[in-house]
Amino acid sequence: MIQAILTDIEGTTSSISFVKEVLFPYARQHLADFIKNNREMPEVKHWLEETRKEVQQPTLDENGVIDVLIKWIDQDKKITPLKALQGLIWEAGYKNQDYQGHIYPDAVEHLKRWKENNLKLFVFSSGSIKAQKLLFTHTAFGDLTSLFSDYFDTTIGAKQQVESYQAIAQQLGISPEQILFLSDIIGELDAAKAAGMQTTCLVREETLHNNCEHPQVRNFNELVIS
Repeated sequence: MIQAILTDIEGTTSSISFVKEVLFPYARQHLADFIKNNREMPEVKHWLEETRKEVQQPTLDENGVIDVLIKWIDQDKKITPLKALQGLIWEAGYKNQDYQGHIYPDAVEHLKRWKENNLKLFVFSSGSIKAQKLLFTHTAFGDLTSLFSDYFDTTIGAKQQVESYQAIAQQLGISPEQILFLSDIIGELDAAKAAGMQTTCLVREETLHNNCEHPQVRNFNELVIS
């Protein structure tokens, strides 16, 4: 019996186009100025150092670090220092009301219903926990962060690694087979299934996948929780 739902964000609860056409370009446009204006902020200094460690260049200057981060954005890399810095930049954008976090109406409806039915709800996204909370705080439906009991990002492990889902289940204290993982990425679903979780693939903006081992639905209305 399902006790908890672990959900991805991009392509699952929220539009891929919002992330790729709004958030990513905003972060790319503002990255250099943000770093130059906030270089003494402890959190920013930490992630700049983590970027240097990632590329194994401890003496890389600030402009070099910015170039690396821009390159990662252009390559859509899921690297923790980049995601953390993007989260800080997006926070400023949300506060300035430059945009609102997108979430599908069917996702809002069902997340609220599941919460009322005492299902535990969790998020696992490649975006930083800060970025996840910002998105769910600033939506057209109001602040939705109270729906979720916890959030996970790549600090617990990569999204296509079995060990990440094992670690999440262990941290939650819930048997993997009692957790349903929702995502639009088959590699992530494969990893979750290998860890013992139940899985469902969202195909909101795509055609159904051939030879997919996971149940497929087009939206949350088609999900059956048992």
